[in-house]
Amino acid sequence: MLKLTLPFRLELRGAPSRSMTYLSPLIAIVLTMLLGALLFIALGKDPLAGLKVFMIDPFSGKRAISELLLKSIPLILCALGLAVCFRASIWNIGAEGQFTVGALCSGAMLVWLDVPGHSISGGAGLLLMILAGIAGGAFWAGITALLRDKFNANEILVSLMLTYVAQLLLMWAVNGPLKDPNGMNFPQSKVFSPEFMLPMLISGTRLHIGFVVALVAAVVMGIFMTRSLRGFSLTVGGVAPHAARYAGFSSRSALWVALLLSGGFAGLAGAFEIAGPIGQLLPSVSPGYGFAAIIVAFIGRLHPVGAVLGGIIMSLLYLGGELAQSRLGLPSAITGVFQGMLLFLLLACDTLIEYRLVWKPKA
Repeated sequence: MLKLTLPFRLELRGAPSRSMTYLSPLIAIVLTMLLGALLFIALGKDPLAGLKVFMIDPFSGKRAISELLLKSIPLILCALGLAVCFRASIWNIGAEGQFTVGALCSGAMLVWLDVPGHSISGGAGLLLMILAGIAGGAFWAGITALLRDKFNANEILVSLMLTYVAQLLLMWAVNGPLKDPNGMNFPQSKVFSPEFMLPMLISGTRLHIGFVVALVAAVVMGIFMTRSLRGFSLTVGGVAPHAARYAGFSSRSALWVALLLSGGFAGLAGAFEIAGPIGQLLPSVSPGYGFAAIIVAFIGRLHPVGAVLGGIIMSLLYLGGELAQSRLGLPSAITGVFQGMLLFLLLACDTLIEYRLVWKPKA
């Protein structure tokens, strides 16, 4: 049997410094842009024009900046919940499915409320819509928690597979009970009335109050993770599970709290998406925000403030990919390529900060 031997081995450096830990995402971002420039050259495009589309054009004016912040809202919210899970070493990979179910429940609530003569006003309807989204996302994450708790199922596989079930549920809903009867047979719900839409932050733009909610949520989660006993128990359980058990912290409780929080945040993001920029329930309610939020959480070093910065950076890639399609004639897959490069380089930088390559001597 052929055995592959590498000419080097990885050797642990010791505990990396805090400055290098936070410098790693910046190095990964710079390397992503450099590799992106090489990619543009390989595609026959001007690399400077390509980098300008990704790094400068999203800041060119009030409307562009508002779109950048708008796209960061679901990314920040999903990443806040995922950061809690990952800190507790609970690997929730299904934020996309929880986002979808949150949007579906919120859409169903608005379809029920948005009828002539309904007694519930717009403000109360918005609150019910938001609660429905949070409950839907938390319920979907709770399925993963239940299967892990009762049957020791792997939460990575369960949460990921539930994402596809959620997408099928959404497709069934917009082709069935939530389908717009006047929608010319398109798979979509009715367009919701303006009274049930989120208030705008800046007139003339699509940026809604959800951005303020995301910032407040980041502050609250920062306090929760660093100043509360529950947040401390989640962190200790992820870093040192034996010490957590010795201290009396319940791993079962940590599992449920982390997953329900994560699902609730993802469901809230889904609710904001349909009551904000989309304005109705569509099969394509998410371009992959739940999956991209995994990268956002790690760019932000699993810290709530870092999630805000990481969400804006990932929003740059989304907007840059859209602009690259319209201005440079590149395919839509360019966004996924940049996201993949960023994730790969972030993991590489983290690995090389914690380990060093040691070349084996020749025999």
